[in-house]
Amino acid sequence: MGPVTAVSATVGSTATEDLSLRANSLMPGGVSSPVRSFAKVGLPPFYASRGEGPRIFDRDGRSFIDYILSWGPLALGHAHPGVVDAVTKAAREGLSFGTCTEREVDLAAVITGALPSVELVRFVSSGTEAVMSAVRVARAATGRDLIVKFDGGYHGHADAFLVSAGSGAATLALPDSPGVPAAATLTRVAPFNDLESVEALFAREGDNIACVVVEPVMGNAGLIRPLEGFLAGLRDICTRRGAVLVFDEVMTGFRVAWGGAQVAFSVRPDLTALGKVIGGGMPVAAYGGRAELMELVAPAGPVYQAGTLSGNPLGMAAGLAQLTELAKPGVQEEMAGSAARLADGLAGAAQSAGVAACTASIGSMWGLFFTEGPVRNFGDAKRSQTEMFARFHRACFARGVLLAPSPFEAGFVSSVHTDTDIAETLEAASEALEEACAA
Repeated sequence: MGPVTAVSATVGSTATEDLSLRANSLMPGGVSSPVRSFAKVGLPPFYASRGEGPRIFDRDGRSFIDYILSWGPLALGHAHPGVVDAVTKAAREGLSFGTCTEREVDLAAVITGALPSVELVRFVSSGTEAVMSAVRVARAATGRDLIVKFDGGYHGHADAFLVSAGSGAATLALPDSPGVPAAATLTRVAPFNDLESVEALFAREGDNIACVVVEPVMGNAGLIRPLEGFLAGLRDICTRRGAVLVFDEVMTGFRVAWGGAQVAFSVRPDLTALGKVIGGGMPVAAYGGRAELMELVAPAGPVYQAGTLSGNPLGMAAGLAQLTELAKPGVQEEMAGSAARLADGLAGAAQSAGVAACTASIGSMWGLFFTEGPVRNFGDAKRSQTEMFARFHRACFARGVLLAPSPFEAGFVSSVHTDTDIAETLEAASEALEEACAA
């Protein structure tokens, strides 16, 4: 693979300018999701034309090493032949049926076989649906109303979760959202990695807390690992107080390990939300858990949840193809090695440039904060120098490296990011840090 293609960090191209103008006249902010706006790093939205392996190409044909990877789903990189072939075959047989298909049964078998806590699983189309539905089950099972989440944790855009959300909300200075009704007052917030604060919430209102919802590894406030004993402590609190423990593994599922964070940290939640990787790039998500809880879901039980495109045959085909590849010996370990080399290299580059920064990785996820470590929660993360990140992002972009346009997002590697890709990225990052410091 050749050297990184140098590109302009300004809106120099007619195609990008024209698309931005058209989009802004047709869609709010010109985007279909707030995280796709690059405004906070001083760039126009990125208009992708195609992807191939670890690289993504924009509307003007410029090539970038991609660490967004569709915000996590593309664990095998762009347009993996096995995934593309599986989806193509499925499409020829029919795009949607509104009935059951064999592929959803097969994918359910893979998921329940990989996640020790999941005995039954229900497919949906988005991570928001998955977490929202898991909470509904938890409330039905306990007869309680309150939920506990963690500051900076993002669990989709359902009303109950848009309280102290991270990622896009923090990047756009929108910690909460207008239009969210009083239902959000049923949400309680604690700092991540702080068991004492969770104990205090249960001491005050434990008889009405239905569940604790947590990203076992935070990825929407930047990458923040759980401290030793934190997840096990949540498990203990929920067990003692009769609450349901919900792991939001939409991002971490099959990324931090085969079977997700619950395997990596040996902690079994009661319910799990999945997404991203299990769909191979298609809009697929799921929630699952202990049989006694999942049997509350209609038609087995009284908790209603439905979706016209749930279990869509194209999504099931893509998910099966991707998970089949990820299950092969050594694949997870190789991705973890790439993420670790990238994170360690970025830390070294920052140190050489005299820039305050800390990095972390777990599985195929990695993160970078422009602040002295450690970063243990969203409060620590918010100390990051956001202007430094914006300058660094633009300088990386100019050197053909595409990062998420937010200092509060995890990055990802794929199975097809090579040692050469990592080395080229670190070379570009070293130059970008020098440029960002000089600006």
